Amino acid sequence: MGDPFDLIAGWIHETVLIPLLYTLGLMRWEELAGGWALFAVYGAVQVMLTLAICLPLERWRPVEQWPDKTAVGVDIFYTVLSRVGVLPLVTFVLFYQVQVALNGWIVDRGWIPPTLERFIPALTGHSLLTFALYAVILDCADYWRHRVSHRVRWWWALHSVHHAQRQMTFWSDDRNHLLDDLIAFLWFGAVALLIGVPPLQFPILVLVLRFVESLSHANARVSFGSIGERLLVSPRFHRAHHGVRAHGRRSVNYGAVLPWWDMLFGTADFSRDYVPTGDPTGDEALATGSWLAQQRSGLRRLWRALVSDHRAA
Repeated sequence: MGDPFDLIAGWIHETVLIPLLYTLGLMRWEELAGGWALFAVYGAVQVMLTLAICLPLERWRPVEQWPDKTAVGVDIFYTVLSRVGVLPLVTFVLFYQVQVALNGWIVDRGWIPPTLERFIPALTGHSLLTFALYAVILDCADYWRHRVSHRVRWWWALHSVHHAQRQMTFWSDDRNHLLDDLIAFLWFGAVALLIGVPPLQFPILVLVLRFVESLSHANARVSFGSIGERLLVSPRFHRAHHGVRAHGRRSVNYGAVLPWWDMLFGTADFSRDYVPTGDPTGDEALATGSWLAQQRSGLRRLWRALVSDHRAA
């Protein structure tokens, strides 16, 4: 008996992907399609694991309860689209292609591709420690990406899709504009290439980090205590970040997984309670519209920000 994930991915690869690629004349992508199938299965399992952990928490100690949860249904679509479709595609197929091309270009010029072990030789042979350090570095990079997205007007126009949700649940983690997701991947991928994250580890790193991010968005009165909240981002800590726009206060708590960066760079706030979420400055479609309506609304807001910046310049 093989790994059940490999068996399921193999079945998808053989019965769905290969016939489809053959029909489209894209058989050169067969090997990469197999990798995508495997990580799509991982993504589906992660969604089910997140559901099994976060749903009981939200039912046990909900922050809010809503009679109409249509907006949450849209967030579920975001999650499935991202974790099972888009995320495996960009984190495995595209990252693999870019890394192979980049490393080939570097080697052709007589250089050695960058790796974390080259920077820190003591990590050689310690794969788990190296994996953990990859996660810490990528999380720090994501803190700065997130912080900048709140400071640049046109970027905030896209990121506001994520903040517009007034019914925040663990499904809301993937509620992002496609262009915002694209920028995040380029940012994340560039750092991963710089420190030499192996192609097979990159999607796993993303899935692990995104699991904690989903938990932090849960509609649950959950705190990790005075010590625990300084080790890992909790739902209470991250909810303060989503509530800032609704209360007109400065942005805080940008950390996705580790609160260390907020503590180090002066943006941590452990005092705020379970505040309402949302962004009343955006269009109503941004909060309660369909997936397509939210994407269009984000683009309209982006255009207005670009025009405003152009006139100011």
